[in-house]
Amino acid sequence: MKRLLIVVDYQNDFVDGSLGFEGAEQLDGRIAAKIREYHENGDYVFYTMDSHTHRYLDTPEGKALPIKHCIEGTQGWELYGETAEAILDRDKMFRKPTFGSAKLFEYLNGAQAAAAQAAVDPFLSIELVGLVSNICVLSNAIIAKSACPDVPIIVDASCTASADAKLHEAALDVLEGVQIKVTNRA
Repeated sequence: MKRLLIVVDYQNDFVDGSLGFEGAEQLDGRIAAKIREYHENGDYVFYTMDSHTHRYLDTPEGKALPIKHCIEGTQGWELYGETAEAILDRDKMFRKPTFGSAKLFEYLNGAQAAAAQAAVDPFLSIELVGLVSNICVLSNAIIAKSACPDVPIIVDASCTASADAKLHEAALDVLEGVQIKVTNRA
């Protein structure tokens, strides 16, 4: 049985682009090393790719301003740094227009159903890394837990972050609260 690594939205716009934040770039080497480890072990690596065209942020005047990001075909949509270099042709990519990937859920749910026929689990474990911890990582971890309830779901806290430290810690608390194992938490 193989493990599955899901790299969530580690795209240029979330690292150093329109919605980038300080510290996001520091995850790159750790995420790329984890991808290489999974590849070397013959395990699976999947990527989710945010494909929003905008996001609204509130201004002090109470107005919501659209921020274009992760527009497919632009540099901002592409994977960042070493992480981009680590992708292999055998890896799967799930484009998504919102926080959680419905197509990822469908794939995992199908794998779970097929494995249940053979009375086995579909994966040894499912681990998530990437951005942003309190939004897309949280959403996709819960999707994985819902689709594969008996498979250990893991989030590596050293390979995820948020622009808001309080929301990051709260997200890790929520993940632990829904029986998702959070590793390398400082």
